[in-house]
Amino acid sequence: MNPTDLLLRWPAPAADWNEAAPVGNGRLGAMVFGGTHRARIQINDSTVWSGTPGGPAKALADVVAAGAGPRRLEEVRDALRAGEPHRAEGLLMAFEGPYSQEYLPYADLWLTVPGAQDATYRGRTLNLDSGIAEDAFDLPSGASVTRRTWADAATGTLCTDLAARGGTVDVRLEVTTPLREVHRCAGPEGVVIGVEIPVDGAPAHEPDVPEPLRYADGPVNGYDPFGALALRVTTDGEVTADGGALRVTGATRLLAVVASSTEALRHWRGLDAPAGRAAHLEAAADSAARAAEHGTGELLKAHETDQRALLGGTSLRIGPRRPGTHDVARDILSGDDELLTATVLFQLGRYLLAAASRPHAGPPANLQGIWNADLRPAWSSNYTININTQMNYWGAEAAGLGPCHEPLFDLLDRVAAHGRDVARQLYGARGWVAHHNTDMWGWALPVGMGRGAASWAIWQMGGAWLVQHLWDHWEFTQDTAFLRERAWPLLSGCAEFLLDWLVDDGTGRLGTLPSTSPENHYLTADGSMASLTRSSTMDTALTRAVLERTRRAAALLGIDTPLSGRISATLPRLHPPRIAAGGWLQEWADDLPEEDPHHRHLSQLVTVHPLGLIDPDGTPELAAAAAALLDRRGPGAMGWSWAWKIALRARLRDAATARSLLLEATRPFEGDPDTDAPVDGSEWGGLLPNLFSTHPPFQIDGNYGLMAALTEMVLQSHDGTVHLLPALPAQWREGEAVGLRCRGGLSADFAWHDGAVTSVTVRRLAGDDTAPVTVRHRDRTTRVRVATGAAVTLGADLTPREEARPC
Repeated sequence: MNPTDLLLRWPAPAADWNEAAPVGNGRLGAMVFGGTHRARIQINDSTVWSGTPGGPAKALADVVAAGAGPRRLEEVRDALRAGEPHRAEGLLMAFEGPYSQEYLPYADLWLTVPGAQDATYRGRTLNLDSGIAEDAFDLPSGASVTRRTWADAATGTLCTDLAARGGTVDVRLEVTTPLREVHRCAGPEGVVIGVEIPVDGAPAHEPDVPEPLRYADGPVNGYDPFGALALRVTTDGEVTADGGALRVTGATRLLAVVASSTEALRHWRGLDAPAGRAAHLEAAADSAARAAEHGTGELLKAHETDQRALLGGTSLRIGPRRPGTHDVARDILSGDDELLTATVLFQLGRYLLAAASRPHAGPPANLQGIWNADLRPAWSSNYTININTQMNYWGAEAAGLGPCHEPLFDLLDRVAAHGRDVARQLYGARGWVAHHNTDMWGWALPVGMGRGAASWAIWQMGGAWLVQHLWDHWEFTQDTAFLRERAWPLLSGCAEFLLDWLVDDGTGRLGTLPSTSPENHYLTADGSMASLTRSSTMDTALTRAVLERTRRAAALLGIDTPLSGRISATLPRLHPPRIAAGGWLQEWADDLPEEDPHHRHLSQLVTVHPLGLIDPDGTPELAAAAAALLDRRGPGAMGWSWAWKIALRARLRDAATARSLLLEATRPFEGDPDTDAPVDGSEWGGLLPNLFSTHPPFQIDGNYGLMAALTEMVLQSHDGTVHLLPALPAQWREGEAVGLRCRGGLSADFAWHDGAVTSVTVRRLAGDDTAPVTVRHRDRTTRVRVATGAAVTLGADLTPREEARPC
């Protein structure tokens, strides 16, 4: 452990999943419970999803056969033009496929120490800098046992090391699975199991599905839903097989390594030819054996080098404390040091993103990151793309985790591939489209089984929001090759769909029809609730952002395309943001009364954050209307909604309210975390004993969103300026940031005291070094030139202390 490390501590073993500590390497994730006699490590593999690669195409064919398509779309539009939203909603039910698929639990590793029932437990920790979970206990025999668990990115395995001092220890190691086990082999060299994965999984909110988890008896259209998991043990004790498990006796050291091989991972990597079950069993066993041969010391050294290289370049300290071991219940959940809490939650968010989302490892972080123990998790633990998946990655670039963004782009490739067929067959449009949900197979249809409410299921802007992340990555990295090779095909395809999707509303303006504002309703003239209308503010804002950024990308890349001309002709015809009669930012094209003025979604405020189309300097009247809308929505709700509200208040430079919301969001949750709260936000969430954010249910977007919001409070760069401490609460009098990233290929180190910046160093990592960099703090602004690979240090008054120097 380094003296600068930040550790979380719990004095007792985890009594349940919500107290366990997460580790992950981007594909394998585990919840580490700790304990003396019988310790559990619950294991996930990010590629273990129900469903098959052919599922989205089959669902589209079924929907089209049932009557969905451009002709039905025109009937929907005619109904809306006639003022009949309920008839339009009934017609749109034909567009809904069944549901996207489920992210599933994979296995459990159990470590049982005979005779340890009366051991003295010495607590457990999670190191947020090294990614190592550790616990310790003393046996009645006098032996002292220390156990460390980490998910190793270098070998792609999960490792647990146990060391005994003052005596030896016996351990029984078992591997179990909640899925269908079809193979098990155990011997002194280890344990290998094979499991079949369901080919269909219904979400928990669909109670009437006859077979919620359906297995196949073999491959489906060439895809074999199979996974293999292997355990390998090295020790100075004696290893014997014990009824499908392993027994180790007389050990002072033990290393247990778990490896996985799935057919879904091959598909994710573009390897469509099936490997065969025997090959997967052999691959998992070989991976575990190769990793175990390195031994604990070598594995830990490589793991820490990798982990610290990713996490170590950026940090944020709010207040005087960061390093050390902090008791979660005493210091974070029940403590009175909000500065420490903010510091911990920033690093926790970074740690969880690095653990759940690594380049070339597997699918991106889902609703629960990569940690799930439920066969029917809430909302299928999939990708909800009307806010939640986007929030997972809001802070990736600014918090120095740009590489962790890449799995999201891999998912976008798959969504767009299916979305092209959906756009053409459902809407008669070019390009590609996505709706409210997706999964690792790239689902692009609306979901809902023909009965899902249009307020959430019928929304054609999921892709338009996701592609903003491509532009964000470009803005921060200035990577032209990425812009050309990864971003441009997706951006231009999304723009093509939007241009075809827009219709003239009869006034010369172009808008979306049908349109919803997720997941809100308005009241019709007769007092009934409806969701379908035209040109919601969110639809128009996302459309504008996609079109502007696509046109800009074409110019940057020197691409001469008719698309740019179509965009230039379209942009002036889009509806501008409007202010409702009540003074707040309007949600729909018409000033309609909301059914729930306190709704948890803040859809029209996408204009403020993350898009940056409205800000206090450039559009002060609209910024005031955005603040009025936030006042109307009120505080509270669930983790992700809190996080969005904090980020929005930060963009509007309302530090006091941002702090107040943060204090609400970081209080301990005192209800039943296993009973889902109403989705209307009437019951507030909070933090679980392991600091996961919950509504309930647990959704990791709250943790990621809080990290992103904290970044927005201390540094913003969305308007082309490096803006220091734009929303710093008065109570946060001192602190330090290192390596926070800024748009334009920049990074910033700065410190503050008594609420004022004492110094700032701006580094240019990439980008146009002929362009001056604007730095702002309070009412001071300065412009400096920073050469690529060099840095400029400014004093408290933003005057240069040092000329540009090499980094």
